[in-house]
Amino acid sequence: MTASKAAEREERERFDGVDESGDKQVLGKQLWRILPFIKPYKGRFVLGIVANAGARACDLLPFVAMGLLTDAVLNGEITEVRQYAWYGGMILAAFTGLAIFQGISNYSWETLAQFLQHDIRMKAFDSLIKMEMRYFEDRQTGDIMSVLSADVNQLENFLSDASTSIIRIIVTFSAAFAILMWMSWKLTIILFGPIAVIIPLVYFFSTRVQRRYRESRQSFGDINSVLANNISGMGVVQAYNAEQYEAARVGKESGAYMDAAVKATVIRNRFLPGIYVIAGVAFGLLASIGGWLVMTEDITPGQFVTFLLMSTRMSMPLFILGMLVNQIQKSEASARRVFAMIDLEPTIVDKEGAVDLDNRAEKITFDDVHFAYPGAQKVLNGVSFELKKNQSLGIVGPTGAGKSTIVKLLLRYYEPDSGIALMNDSDLQELTLASMRNQIGYVSQDVYLFHGTVRENISYSDQSASQEEIEEAARLAGAHDFICDFVEGYETVVGDRGVKISGGQRQRISLARSLLRRPPLLILDEATSSVDTRTEEIIQRNLNEFKDGRMTVAVAHRLSTIRDADVILVLVEGVVVERGTHDELLAADGVYADLWAVQTGDLEQATGQATKHDD
Repeated sequence: MTASKAAEREERERFDGVDESGDKQVLGKQLWRILPFIKPYKGRFVLGIVANAGARACDLLPFVAMGLLTDAVLNGEITEVRQYAWYGGMILAAFTGLAIFQGISNYSWETLAQFLQHDIRMKAFDSLIKMEMRYFEDRQTGDIMSVLSADVNQLENFLSDASTSIIRIIVTFSAAFAILMWMSWKLTIILFGPIAVIIPLVYFFSTRVQRRYRESRQSFGDINSVLANNISGMGVVQAYNAEQYEAARVGKESGAYMDAAVKATVIRNRFLPGIYVIAGVAFGLLASIGGWLVMTEDITPGQFVTFLLMSTRMSMPLFILGMLVNQIQKSEASARRVFAMIDLEPTIVDKEGAVDLDNRAEKITFDDVHFAYPGAQKVLNGVSFELKKNQSLGIVGPTGAGKSTIVKLLLRYYEPDSGIALMNDSDLQELTLASMRNQIGYVSQDVYLFHGTVRENISYSDQSASQEEIEEAARLAGAHDFICDFVEGYETVVGDRGVKISGGQRQRISLARSLLRRPPLLILDEATSSVDTRTEEIIQRNLNEFKDGRMTVAVAHRLSTIRDADVILVLVEGVVVERGTHDELLAADGVYADLWAVQTGDLEQATGQATKHDD
């Protein structure tokens, strides 16, 4: 692995929450970060703790009552049935209190967990949605989805289950310790002495299993990524008979998850038996030594009964402790990934002192712009142009010449390495992102439609638009007629990414979406590449009428799309090698003329100027 690739991998691991450099293995280290999210619900949080403590107290009270009853009977202090009834009433009241307090505790914690799950997911999504495009280009959708869904859900399980178990253990052991110390400090030491050995055992377990759970959570994200790719690309998979190949890929990722989970299970199953053994030692000593203390009259039979009953009640929290540590480690791995997303810091943000663009955009300028994608060669080398209101700019060139990169810089998905991009003579980096993007209507070459209706997809750019405005935008994009041919018209559901309609229809709906906001700057990146010639002619005629009062930037391989542009830039390897109108460029007999000859079928006039730069 090269140094640059290694550095890139380290950076990605840091962003994804799996980097362990300089990280101490602390049980639940990342889980503590949930506490600030509890603050808005502190009343519910306190109620849950108090109710849980009340439930545990009521849970232990019957054992104290049974011990007192035993001593009373053996000492002949009970002579009437109503005295038995008094102890029975005490036990009934305790169980009634247990039911009430436990119900309140469960409601408080489970609803708190749902509120926190929502807040944490939204906080993570808020951070995610602000990230620059580079972040999403370097990651698979399935892995990101696993953080927002599976990992956040794991935290919800921790909050609703593990947190109540923690309180249960703390309260049960604290109350039991206080009661038992009051009865007999000797038996208390016998019972709690061996149990104290569990603490270093927990630390030993947690420091070894944490990495395994981290690996399993990351593997789970990898599985989601492969599955998402397969489901989205199922048509390609079947067309190329790649079912076995993809099954092997899924099997490989699933196997990696299985291996990590099995290793964690092996470590866990070394830990749990230790708890059982220690608990057995403690309770065995309690029974034998406690019986001897009764014989020597150091404690009463009733106190011994209370000890025995409480020890059985304490056995369950001990066994829960093993599962609890296991769940904490799973949740810790999820928390690391979730909070790594929450901690994301975008590099493309509003600079300090950035201002809103108050007026409509009327001029776009690129001045000696240079740019290279991270870890790659330069894509743009000194690109300069100026576009004014009522003008259109066409950008053409061989594959990889940098055409779409200009679009990304205009949208501030990326920023120039040197040179300057301006809007109304203001550096784009000195304008707020929202105000400059509000000036733009954008149609990508990779059309994306959301799962929903045609109307919802068109109105995405202006959700307050009326039906009349939506239909007008669709007419300009050449989409109204085919939309009306659908049985449900504008209420037709297009499916995920628009799979239920054709590529040309998707492209025209996307174009209508951009036209609806009537932007001062319209950017068309291969906007009509999927439509037929007749439809393209209709769209171009409509766009020519629409361009009054605005600027248009059109990136195209199909030169007929931009032949009417006021200025055409010809890019080769990131350099503007030609510029002018369609007729001027044909007369120059250079790269553009060669591209035109190839596309019009006039191969005798082709010179090879356009293709000699392709790899």
